[in-house]
Amino acid sequence: MKKVITTAILFALSLHANAADTPMAAAKPVVTIAALDVPRYMGTWYEIAKFENKFQKKCVGFTSATYSALPDDKVQVVNRCQGSSGEIIEAIGEARQVGNSSSPKLKVRFAPAFLSFLPMVWGDYWVIDLDKDYQLAAVSEANREFLWILSRTKKVDKEKYDALIARLVIQGLDVSKLVLTKQE
Repeated sequence: MKKVITTAILFALSLHANAADTPMAAAKPVVTIAALDVPRYMGTWYEIAKFENKFQKKCVGFTSATYSALPDDKVQVVNRCQGSSGEIIEAIGEARQVGNSSSPKLKVRFAPAFLSFLPMVWGDYWVIDLDKDYQLAAVSEANREFLWILSRTKKVDKEKYDALIARLVIQGLDVSKLVLTKQE
């Protein structure tokens, strides 16, 4: 439990690192989608690619995130992946929208609930690209330190993936840092 709390706190602190220390600090701000229909976003999403990060370093693939509605307009987030020994690694968190009910900006916490009063345990989760059918999404945050490409299926059509990558480049994301996620 101590290790989980430490990891969650380190993750939250890394999200709030000084933006001036990043090469993208001078770039235009990341633009989110106009509106997010949270009920349509619920369900399972498969990670297609991501920027490597410390809190997923034990994952070797088969990564997914399942979103479920909770009371009080909150969302349960269950992230799963496979570790190097074949074990399933699971992290359960909570998300809440920032702003109105169609805001594409969420705050996500994987730290225990008793730490939820600490702002540093909440990370930004901004939906910056989403197709009209809610089948392919990109999630990042203001500093462009993190990026996830998510799909409702384990495999994405190359044409759709390439078009998404082109839109992410326009957003100022360094897509050369993307690492494909093993799903099959």
